[in-house]
Amino acid sequence: MRVGLGLDVHALKVGKEVILGGVKIPHSASLDGHSDADVLLHALIDALLGAAGAGDIGEHFPPREEKYRNISSLKLLKETQKIVHHKGFVLNNIDLTIIAEEPKISPYKKEIISRIAESLQLEKDMINLKATTAEGLGFTGRKEGIAAQAIVSLKQEQ
Repeated sequence: MRVGLGLDVHALKVGKEVILGGVKIPHSASLDGHSDADVLLHALIDALLGAAGAGDIGEHFPPREEKYRNISSLKLLKETQKIVHHKGFVLNNIDLTIIAEEPKISPYKKEIISRIAESLQLEKDMINLKATTAEGLGFTGRKEGIAAQAIVSLKQEQ
């Protein structure tokens, strides 16, 4: 059994939607980043890579490379799963946390879980998603950005 932890943060900018877990959520701001800035999937990718002992998201998908500009993080997640599989591991479970004052995540939780499960070809009950606020504290509390954490466990492929 292997465990990996991922953390990602993206600033908010003027926009019309945020993308979390591959789901477009209407909002008065967007996340700022080189790719689609999906903070949740970026945390998940780092957790997967960490558990597999395969580095981090920046090593595999460098933001300086033009081919990753505006790319869907779901594509990066699928590529990450191939890396994990190549290292001889399969996913055991995923636990995710979004830290944001806005937008409210609860109306989109099932869709986010479904999108991730579909991308990774997992059962939905292998994925847990939580959302919390920062109670007005720090950059997330001031609505300047969104943070996400992910923890995953991998097991040896049989």
